[in-house]
Amino acid sequence: MQLIKQTSLKNIAIFASGAGTNAQKIIDHFRNSALAKVSLIVSNKAEAGIFKIAEKEQIPAVLIDKEQFFRGDTYVKLLQDHHIDLVVLAGFLWKVPANLVQAFEGRIINIHPALLPKYGGKGMYGHFVHEAVLAAGDTESGITIHFVNEKYDDGGVILQERCAVLPGDTADVLAKKIQALEHHWFPLIVERLLS
Repeated sequence: MQLIKQTSLKNIAIFASGAGTNAQKIIDHFRNSALAKVSLIVSNKAEAGIFKIAEKEQIPAVLIDKEQFFRGDTYVKLLQDHHIDLVVLAGFLWKVPANLVQAFEGRIINIHPALLPKYGGKGMYGHFVHEAVLAAGDTESGITIHFVNEKYDDGGVILQERCAVLPGDTADVLAKKIQALEHHWFPLIVERLLS
């Protein structure tokens, strides 16, 4: 007689504000996984490309109401109702409120397109980060995957990976290098944290 091992998939919620390229890489990574699946997409922008991905992938998606997000427990309850094990911020541009951080302590991660603590904080995202790196004359940049706490870009570092900043690099060139690092490392770190 063969014993069938009972396993339950872990549930990932992805919060994103933009096109959702990192979200797509994570969805693809876990598509046939016995470990986890992306069970919920959350965004603060009605026009965000992440909603097209959610529709195509048939993943439930929610548009955040700003007032409810920053006051009350609506979204804590939403995540609990979906049995979310890990919240992944993939280009989500709002600061996560304290009640959500506390309810999912140690289970919310973010990816930042620079080597924190440099170039972090409010308003530091996307091209703003790359332009700051170039303006400072840095010879390297990279990504930081970190836990989320109640301050911007401040939680414990999980992984940093680097890339060279070459003479003549523009913000667009640097963005492509950073995105390649993000797409490679983010799904792997999500898997590592859930294993």
